[in-house]
Amino acid sequence: MATAGLQHTKDGTDQGFMADVVEASMEQPVIVDFWAPWCGPCRTLGPILEKSVEAKKGAVKLVKINTEDHPAYAGQLGVRSIPAVYAFHKGRPVDGFLGALPESQVNAFIERILGGTDNAQVIAEALAQAEAASQAGDIALAAEIYAAILQEEPENVAAIAGLARCYLANGDKDRALATLDMVPEAKKNESLVKGVRMAIEMAADAPEPTELDAALSAVSANPADHQKRFELAEHFAAAGRYKDAADHLLIILSAKLDWEGGKAKEKLLKVFEAAGATDPVTTEGRRRLASLMFA
Repeated sequence: MATAGLQHTKDGTDQGFMADVVEASMEQPVIVDFWAPWCGPCRTLGPILEKSVEAKKGAVKLVKINTEDHPAYAGQLGVRSIPAVYAFHKGRPVDGFLGALPESQVNAFIERILGGTDNAQVIAEALAQAEAASQAGDIALAAEIYAAILQEEPENVAAIAGLARCYLANGDKDRALATLDMVPEAKKNESLVKGVRMAIEMAADAPEPTELDAALSAVSANPADHQKRFELAEHFAAAGRYKDAADHLLIILSAKLDWEGGKAKEKLLKVFEAAGATDPVTTEGRRRLASLMFA
């Protein structure tokens, strides 16, 4: 998948990821295509992405990363299957999809990133407002905005996933699952949807207050007991306290990166998935994880 002759597409590396993707996305959106030579769907998707990006004449850039040669950032982003496509803007991942999509859907994905129409810009701003409200703890306002977006775009995956998270935040797992049923079949594997499903899965094991208190006491009594700290992190994750879960898992990883054969790292990636790609828990947590991995 050589990119010679393409003006707005380049082959990326782990070493150049910060410059080519994160820093470059401060100027215009950057799409990252994680692929491998043995992957048939990658060979289908790659030329479509290149064609669609080149047609935008620099409004968006494409960086293609061969995960066989450069696995580090794919691992940090929790990529478990390829092709995996992420869009970065202003230094952080803002959208993505898995698998090979037809050209029409790839074009729609890029238009969505660029806010290709006035309506798209309005929807994008509304989604940002809803996410900000959710982060501030105003779940009712966030749910109201997401519901309004769905009146305009009933199949808007970000709004569906956001509304499902609002129900989950209020302890209503059944309505959260019912809301996810609104996702079109072709989009059920998108990262936003999978993240909410992971959050719901974790919430199924939500601890009683007494269990959480006991786990906190056990770690306070013996801070070096990684197993007890891991169990505490599991309790926090199940309770939806993703920052607390991530903090304790990172403490384990800072002491021993491969603890229990990578058990803590695997759990941390699930916490990131449950929290969502753009949540501060995930963006900050990935930076902290990267600093441990590349120290």
